Amino acid sequence: MNQKPFKGKAIYNPSGKAGEYSAWACNFYTGCSNMCNYCYCRRGVMSHVWSETPKLKSCFRHELDAINIFEKEVKQNLDQLQKYGLFFSFTTDPMLSETIYLTIQACCFCMQNSIPVSILTKVDFKSIELYTDGLSCLFPEIVPEEYKHLLSFGFTLTGCDEEEPHASSNEERISCMKKLHEMGYKTWSSIEPVINISKSMDMIRQSSEYCLLYKVGLLSGKKYPKAELVQFINEVTTSYPNNLFYFKESIIQQAGIAREDLPRNCVDRYYNMFNSK
Repeated sequence: MNQKPFKGKAIYNPSGKAGEYSAWACNFYTGCSNMCNYCYCRRGVMSHVWSETPKLKSCFRHELDAINIFEKEVKQNLDQLQKYGLFFSFTTDPMLSETIYLTIQACCFCMQNSIPVSILTKVDFKSIELYTDGLSCLFPEIVPEEYKHLLSFGFTLTGCDEEEPHASSNEERISCMKKLHEMGYKTWSSIEPVINISKSMDMIRQSSEYCLLYKVGLLSGKKYPKAELVQFINEVTTSYPNNLFYFKESIIQQAGIAREDLPRNCVDRYYNMFNSK
């Protein structure tokens, strides 16, 4: 992207480590009930506004105001969003019961305007109940068939349920990913943070049949043995040649590997799954 970074109230161009996930992102809420022990939001620059229950960002008066502002910001950046897509969300889990209402509205608006949408969650959809408009069905089942190709679901898989005490289990997330994959949705996984290399490898093994792309990153501030990281990269890319991998700068630097020397099934940060066959 060569344009000046956009920073609106709802959507913006993330930078740094977040920018490796998506060129465009949307945040309606801060706070999350998953209560992951490693969460960067709980201990970083957002710690002063963090809570165990998601709260609408203070720049919005109410949810209707939030969606109205979102739609205006989308229209301002329509061409770029159609090209790069929109990610939900860096400051909460967008599929929690407190956040899903706006997620659905925003995603539907995007898809109606030919904007690809990526959702990252730790929620097993069987646990979601939608109270809006009398709906009691699962989110994927209310997406019209003509928009299905514009929606991708990502699941964080660490293999460490004890570090994510209030989230759905990793096993439940993989089961949900399988169902979505069988329904024809694009599915991907965030293997971040890598808390335990062996467990991360096991998550890839268990989900490889249902996952198009893995985005892999390390635990912030943790130093890993270089040899173990190199072995990890070599093993997963060799064992799963039909899956794609994006290794974030954190792991590339610690492993001491040049990105151009990675195997052919490794992609760069600009890879767009919506443009692939």
